[in-house]
Amino acid sequence: MAVATLEVALERGNPLPTKNSMKITISDLHYTYPTGVTALAGISLTVDSGEQVAIVGQNGAGKTTLVKHFNGLLQPTAGSVLIADWGTTEYSVSKLARRVGYVFQNPDEQLFCKNVGQEVAFGPKNLGYDKEQVERLVKDALAMTELTDKVETNPYDLSATWRKMVALASVIAMDTDIVIFDEPTTGQDAVNVTRIAHVVKALRERGKTVITITHDIDFCAENFERVIALSQGRVLLDGQANDVLGQEEILATTYVDPPQLTRLGKRLGFKKTVRNEEEFLAELKR
Repeated sequence: MAVATLEVALERGNPLPTKNSMKITISDLHYTYPTGVTALAGISLTVDSGEQVAIVGQNGAGKTTLVKHFNGLLQPTAGSVLIADWGTTEYSVSKLARRVGYVFQNPDEQLFCKNVGQEVAFGPKNLGYDKEQVERLVKDALAMTELTDKVETNPYDLSATWRKMVALASVIAMDTDIVIFDEPTTGQDAVNVTRIAHVVKALRERGKTVITITHDIDFCAENFERVIALSQGRVLLDGQANDVLGQEEILATTYVDPPQLTRLGKRLGFKKTVRNEEEFLAELKR
């Protein structure tokens, strides 16, 4: 556990959560924008530590509004969100950033330093980590995102695909227990989608909770074990990826199509719902 997190927990007199207790608890969450538009209409969910969760649904379903409550960027109109023992209305965004890392859909919204190395180091420095720890976290994040040879490069001299990786690295270096990706594959080529998938895998292996908002249903099927489908600010479906992605008619109401291999398996009469190439070939052999 980071020194900075320990200090904050002790300041508040709260017991220090372990790495395995960073549970997200959402209770009857409502949110109405100042314009009067209701974006969330009573969502109750839990996300356990180490879960890999994809949130899908059409534009306007409430996906981004929901996850922005996890780090305090938005505050509930009614209901509550707990990150372990922290109510998100009781802590500032900067303190919640010690537990929840958020990678925006557009990397240009979060990049501002002169070079990649400074960008990736900004987060852990701001969290109060010592110099040795910052160097270790930065080196690790750069290696995970294949940016080691771009440390001295200005992020805006890189392509959009590489700027996305810089944004990922800057959040990974903060070593938060929860990492949120907002549409990570939008505008990315196949090579970079594979890089992002490798990042998700590495975080999963480290026991991190990874939550993604995505319209890329194939990326969702390949990399996430739990899928939550939202519609009109409510939970439409929530369960294991195979179970949710197999419910084609219900998903269609929120304009989500199951992966192509899932649909093909259904047409071929597979008894089991498949979501990726490995499962498809295994079922085909039967």
